[in-house]
Amino acid sequence: MNKWLKSASVLAVIGLLGACGPDRTGVVDDLEPDPATEENKPDSLTIWVNDDERELLAYREIGDNFERETGIEVRITPFSMGDQLEAMSLDAPAGGGPDLFYQPNDMVGSITLQGLAANIDLTAEQEAGYLDGTLDALSYEGELAGVPAAVETYALFYNTDIVDEAPVTIEDLEALGEEHTNAAANEFGFLLESREMYFAYPFYDAYGGYIFAEDGEDYDTSDIGLANEGAVQGGELLQKFHQEGYLPQNLNADILNGLFLDGSVGAVFSGPWNIAEYGEELGDTLKSAPLPTVNGEPMRSLGGVKAWMVNGYSDHISWAKELALFMTNDESAQIFFENKREIPARAEFEIDNELYEGFQEQLQHAYFMPNVPEVSAVWGPMGDANVFISQGDDVAEVLEETVQMIRDEIEIMGAGRE
Repeated sequence: MNKWLKSASVLAVIGLLGACGPDRTGVVDDLEPDPATEENKPDSLTIWVNDDERELLAYREIGDNFERETGIEVRITPFSMGDQLEAMSLDAPAGGGPDLFYQPNDMVGSITLQGLAANIDLTAEQEAGYLDGTLDALSYEGELAGVPAAVETYALFYNTDIVDEAPVTIEDLEALGEEHTNAAANEFGFLLESREMYFAYPFYDAYGGYIFAEDGEDYDTSDIGLANEGAVQGGELLQKFHQEGYLPQNLNADILNGLFLDGSVGAVFSGPWNIAEYGEELGDTLKSAPLPTVNGEPMRSLGGVKAWMVNGYSDHISWAKELALFMTNDESAQIFFENKREIPARAEFEIDNELYEGFQEQLQHAYFMPNVPEVSAVWGPMGDANVFISQGDDVAEVLEETVQMIRDEIEIMGAGRE
C-alpha cells in the first residue's frame, strides 16, 4: 500500500482539527519577517526529514551545501512523514515545530485550513522549473502551500522470463491472467492490491467514475462519481478478475512483492519505490511499462507530489522558503535522486535508467490526488468497498452505500468547520 493513504477516521480527525485552526492569513501576516536578507539571516534552520536512511543521506549532503553557500546551518530531525502533520497541529501554534516540514499534496487542504503552511510566492522563472501540474496540486484556494520535491505514481513492472511484452490493452491484461494464473501453485499472470483505492482507482476512472467533479480549478465535493455507471463497470471488472482467480483475496504489498520477486508473477501494478529491490533480485529480466489502455485511452493512475512546506508560525519564513527552493533545485534534485531513487519534480530532470521509462510515461496520464480536506473521507470507505466487491457482493449496491458513507463523513467534517 502507498504510505500516503491513511485510514479515513484518522484523516477526518485532522480535518476537524483544521476546522478549529486559526485564521491562516492573519498568522502569516503577523509572523512573516522581512525578505531574506543578511540582516535577518538566522544561524540555523530546522527541517523534518522523512525517517528513511536514503532520504537522510540526501538531505544531509544538500543541507551541507546550503550551509556552505549561505552560512546557515541546516538542522535535520528524522521524522516519519506520516506522523508529521499531527505533530505540527499540536506543536506549531505553540511556537514549536521545524522551519520546514514534508508532506504529500493530498494533505494540502487540511494543512492550509490549520494555518500550518505559509503561502509561497514564486516568480515565473521559479515556477517554470517544476513539472506541469505539481504547483496546482499543492495549491488550495489560490495559495501555494509547498515547493515540489518529488512526484510518483505507479505503472507496470513485468518479468520477461514470464511475459515477453507488457500488456498494451486491458484485454491483454486479462489474457495474461488467463494464461499464466495457477492459484493453487501461487502463480499469477498479474497482480495489484485491488483492495487499496490507490491502486484500484484506474479501473473506476477508465469507465467514467471519478472521486469529485472538477469545477474549473476547484472540486465540487458534493458531486461524487464513485457509484455512477462507469464506476460500477470498473468495479465489476475488478470483481471478475477476483472471481476468475486472477487476483487472490487479502493481497497486500508484502505478499505481492514476495510473489513477484520469487518469479511467480508476470506483471504487477507497483511504483518506482520498488525499483531498487526488484532490480537487485530480477536483474535484466525486470522491465517497466505504462498501464494498459481501455477503449483506446490510457488508464489514469493516481499520482502524488511530495513537497517542502514552510511552517506558517516560523520566525524565519523567508529564509525557510529559500532553503525549500535550494533543496529542490536541479543540483539538489540530482543528489536526492542518487540517494532516494525517487523522481524529482523538476521539469528538465533526466533519468538515464530504462526502468523509470514506464513511470515517466505513466506520469503523463497520472491524476494527482485531490488536495481538498474532504478527500480524507474517501480512502477508508472505498478500501472496504473494494473488499466487499472482491468477495462477490453486488457492485452497484456496495458503491451506492459507500458513497453515502462518504457524504455523511463530509457532512460531519463540514459541521465541524461551522
